[in-house]
Amino acid sequence: MTDGWLASAIARFLKVPAEPEPPAGSPGSVRIFNAGRGYYRYRVVKWLVRQLGAGAGIVFGVLFVMTDFDFGGVPFGREAWQVIEAFAIAGYLVQLPFSFLLVGLDYRYRWYMTTDASLRIREGVTTVRERTMTFANIQNLALRQGPLQRLFGISDLQVRTAGGGGSESSDESGKGHSEADNMHLGYFRGVDDAEAIRDLILERMRRLRDSGLGDPDEPVEAGEPPIPSEPDRTVHDAAAELLAEARRLRAALGA
Repeated sequence: MTDGWLASAIARFLKVPAEPEPPAGSPGSVRIFNAGRGYYRYRVVKWLVRQLGAGAGIVFGVLFVMTDFDFGGVPFGREAWQVIEAFAIAGYLVQLPFSFLLVGLDYRYRWYMTTDASLRIREGVTTVRERTMTFANIQNLALRQGPLQRLFGISDLQVRTAGGGGSESSDESGKGHSEADNMHLGYFRGVDDAEAIRDLILERMRRLRDSGLGDPDEPVEAGEPPIPSEPDRTVHDAAAELLAEARRLRAALGA
């Protein structure tokens, strides 16, 4: 459905940009990910539920204006409401194919790119949003999966960098305006290999830390903590012995 002439015409009309340039990093390290096929089915089901809800409202309105209800106290009168219902029905039927095509275009024009130093996320058709994040600034990686996503075998990978805040909802249909504009928060939405992408990012973050290009003080709340080196263990053991000795001395003075 996303490769037809009408879908291509809509994409040209909306001036949807083509594939983005890879973010900063070594050219040979570029990896491109896309939303899973299950994400398209997931969006189609949500579109269908919304259309059924809107259609039920229109049917209710038609039945209402066709009843013997006294419209004397209602603004505009029965005839005006019949005209309004006619426009509502026409608008509903016209938007059906276009809104369905937009679902397919949103699935098609969705890019997730990584290199050995950063990542880039571009999503959206009517409103295009692009975020570029360096691995040195990432503070948190979190997997999100709702019941419906679990049914379709997909999940979201949330990426948060320093300074990120606001809503953490992963449902793009219910997110607040602050999250949409939060450049410190990005999502690999609807991917079927979210864990593999998370592990890839963690591995490249560790390489940056080991090479001295990252910030070792920035916490990463996903994955296993780094194994301390031998000098770190020696310092840690000495600090632990010193703390224990201080506690024994305090207890002796108290006695």
